[in-house]
Amino acid sequence: MTTGPITVDGRRLWESLMELAEIGAYSDARTGLRGVNRLALTDADAEGRRLVIGWLREAGMSVRIDPMGNIIARREGADATAAPVVTGSHLDSVATAGAFDGCLGVLGGLEVVRTLNERRISTRRPVEVVVFTEEEGVRFGTDMLGSAVAAGRIPLQDAHDLIDRDGCTVGGELRRTGFAGEGAACFSPPHAYVECHIEQGPVLAHAGLTVGVVTGVQGISWQEITIHGRAAHAGTTPTELRADAGIAAARIVLHLREMVDSGRYGALRATVGHLAVHPDLTNIVPARAELTVDLRNPDDEQMARAEADLAGYLAELEGQPGITLSTRRMARTSYVPFDAGIQKAIAAAADDHGLAHLSLLSGAGHDAQEMAAICPTAMIFVRGEYDGISHNPREYSTPEACARGIDVLATTLVRLADE
Repeated sequence: MTTGPITVDGRRLWESLMELAEIGAYSDARTGLRGVNRLALTDADAEGRRLVIGWLREAGMSVRIDPMGNIIARREGADATAAPVVTGSHLDSVATAGAFDGCLGVLGGLEVVRTLNERRISTRRPVEVVVFTEEEGVRFGTDMLGSAVAAGRIPLQDAHDLIDRDGCTVGGELRRTGFAGEGAACFSPPHAYVECHIEQGPVLAHAGLTVGVVTGVQGISWQEITIHGRAAHAGTTPTELRADAGIAAARIVLHLREMVDSGRYGALRATVGHLAVHPDLTNIVPARAELTVDLRNPDDEQMARAEADLAGYLAELEGQPGITLSTRRMARTSYVPFDAGIQKAIAAAADDHGLAHLSLLSGAGHDAQEMAAICPTAMIFVRGEYDGISHNPREYSTPEACARGIDVLATTLVRLADE
């Protein structure tokens, strides 16, 4: 028998979101808005994790931490041997975040368990809520790190050896913050994984809808490019005798935009999110430049062609006098389609709650794309305001939208857990 729709306590969910947002909170100097800065495995991230662990335990869940620092909270089912239904997301943020990215998925899972407890609803399968480590990738350079280790794509030691710009390693920071857990790093395949997340885009808002069913995640390519030129005096060195690393970096930025505007690579998106020159002085021609390139594409063949184009252009730049380049791969994931059956279950839950919805592809990366390698997976998107802006203090989803998204999550999880 199909379980009827389950409605969670939206006010309690909102209060949890707002309380967590106080950890790592800051005031944006330009706008005065309150933002969140909880980079992975910093003291603020550890404080947020400890707060959430306390809430999970108060909800009667057993909590364990694996060697990657992933937090796994479990509500037992009638059949303790059955593979669990899993939900979750992350608590780490970018440096200029809002209160919802990742946190809605984790605290939404907590709210589902609280609701099941209050209504004395048992499930055949266990229900687990997971907090994945370093989803954003901004500190250690590899996004979806915790879930990639859990799904077996990245070896644990490789993850532990990653280094941030201050020379700190993932493994060292896990030990320092007390989140170097034990047991197996790879998850046993769950029965299903469902993640609720703010959309981080404008599609739902423009359609006037509250929730969406996510069909998959587009491919992502990250690399870091280092350009070596030659320092020179800004006043005495003729232009034709310079090897300007800054000019070479600027040309890469413009070439990426030309690639996108050309239409030759389908729905390609390209971003240079980090650019620095050295020695970074007003009157010295840059001797070195460092930049990151973020490519996104829902078509793997088009992505490969775009990467080849960029590689060819970098080779041309290196042929210029005095200029040498090196590249470092930071991350590379292919287009990931989500399970049709889980998408259907989410859509049915939304219908039962009377929520109109649409299907859409995720432009951002999520832990769900890693979990899709080991179990049937899909996502629920919740509408964001202000054209869905995210990674920004203006990131906002209304209390009503958050509650409706978690209503759909609760109904979906219970139905899957009774299979």
